[in-house]
Amino acid sequence: MAIKRGSKVDKSYSASAMTDLMFLLLIFMLIATTLINPNALKLMLPKSSNQLKDKAITTVSIQKVSAGYHYYVELDRVQGIEGVEAALKERLAGQESPTISLHCDKTVAVDEVVKVMNVAKDNDYRLILATQP
Repeated sequence: MAIKRGSKVDKSYSASAMTDLMFLLLIFMLIATTLINPNALKLMLPKSSNQLKDKAITTVSIQKVSAGYHYYVELDRVQGIEGVEAALKERLAGQESPTISLHCDKTVAVDEVVKVMNVAKDNDYRLILATQP
């Protein structure tokens, strides 16, 4: 009587688990890359159909928070409108009529925008109000 071995090693394998893993990695990478935003400030800009192609040298951003407003020159937070003026003078020293892009949230009051416009006018800066296309 011959004794047969009950278990034999199967040399084939299923690649379906590998494809599932690749799809999960692909979905993770797609979600992760859409969450990366080069602009650190989340602002809901007003919409406009007129878009200028002027290249701004620097940006000023106004963000509304519960306690008031935060002002940023580029990504650096400054204290109030005086801080905006001082930071712009430091960054734009020696340039003739530089262009500034003003980014402000829809919820920002118009008088805060006008304050930045006055700073630009007093220092002979050209000002562009950023909008969404």
